[in-house]
Amino acid sequence: MVCDNFSPHLTTKRCRRVAGWAQASNVEIAYTPANSSWLNRIEAQFTALRYFALDGTDHASHKEQASMIRRYIIWRNRHADDLRLRHIVAKANAKANVA
Repeated sequence: MVCDNFSPHLTTKRCRRVAGWAQASNVEIAYTPANSSWLNRIEAQFTALRYFALDGTDHASHKEQASMIRRYIIWRNRHADDLRLRHIVAKANAKANVA
């Protein structure tokens, strides 16, 4: 399991319960180095989420925003081969690899 260095993700050092679960479940938690979010492949997916579901919006409530995010995830899962989506993700990955 890949985790960035967001402080709540650093729990195996502080929380033996998480460390015990990981060991019992045969899960290795790998932390990316600081300032290297490009190693975490999910980051480019967040770029696509912002582009397709959040940019240029002004949601009246968190519930409305959450609904748009859910709708995007459903769309994204059904259209993984969409050329616009692939372009956005590839562009985000390229930017991250340059940084």
